[in-house]
Amino acid sequence: VTMSTDSYCTLTKRNVILFGEALADIFPDGPVMGGAPLNVSCHLQAFGLHPMLITRTGTDELHRKLIRLMRNAGMTISGIQSDPHYPTGQVLIKPGENGYGHQFEILENQAYDFIDPVTAATAASSIEPDLVYFGTLAQRSRLSGSALETIFRYTPQTPRLLDINLRKPWYTRDTVRYSLTRADHVKVNEDELIELPGLLNLHTRDPRDTASRLIEEFQLHTLLVTCGAEGAWLLDQSGNEAETPGITDITVIDTVGAGDGFSAVFILGMLLGWPETLTLERANRFAAALCGIRGAIPESSEFYSPFLRDWGMIN
Repeated sequence: VTMSTDSYCTLTKRNVILFGEALADIFPDGPVMGGAPLNVSCHLQAFGLHPMLITRTGTDELHRKLIRLMRNAGMTISGIQSDPHYPTGQVLIKPGENGYGHQFEILENQAYDFIDPVTAATAASSIEPDLVYFGTLAQRSRLSGSALETIFRYTPQTPRLLDINLRKPWYTRDTVRYSLTRADHVKVNEDELIELPGLLNLHTRDPRDTASRLIEEFQLHTLLVTCGAEGAWLLDQSGNEAETPGITDITVIDTVGAGDGFSAVFILGMLLGWPETLTLERANRFAAALCGIRGAIPESSEFYSPFLRDWGMIN
């Protein structure tokens, strides 16, 4: 796979910091590395960007599995911390019927709960990022929350994308509110958008009204709402809307990580200046294709080739 000259020149300087959990999704037949920041990082690397994942793992076999995965993908591991006391994060997954509606059990006291702020700052200050991506799960612990705040201090002018990712019971009203105040762009799914008014004491009439209120109250540039099989829509600070319908011509193996694939293409579209509707269409098509494979990260880089060709990014 060769990157076209124009796309290569555009992307070689695009650095993205991704903060949060790297973990193993434990399926009945074995572990698959995952966690939203890791999943998005892997996709961005395959798209030709330079992601730096800042996380913490144990010193166990899952740590070694993660490092092998990242090295094989050509990714930097300079943001990966190792913890001698706590294990690499795990999520126990019970698959739902026909690939939909997985049940998650997110284990506590995992290595990503103890991300060291000083080490994180050292990694963040080693590059000039074009975007910082973060979520809410890793902020369930005070230490990792401090590490994220430190990254923000070292990247004060860098745009930030928040993927809220509400997983009960691992978030609080304060964490969500803090995250929204630090974000420029926010991604939620339709269920999270319904939950936010009650959590934040917003009295809104419908999802569009909620989106508008969130943009106004937290001075957001963009609010992106994914709706699973029904597609996605967004609203920006100027009141402009864009949307894309659902995709029906796919066979679903599982939906784990589909939203992370959407996030990755959304980031790519933002950094390359794609029109919003086109970005949503491409992100939705990519996320739908991920539903046709096991787990969140394709085993082969060939998975990406048709998309990169369609987007004019490889010859």
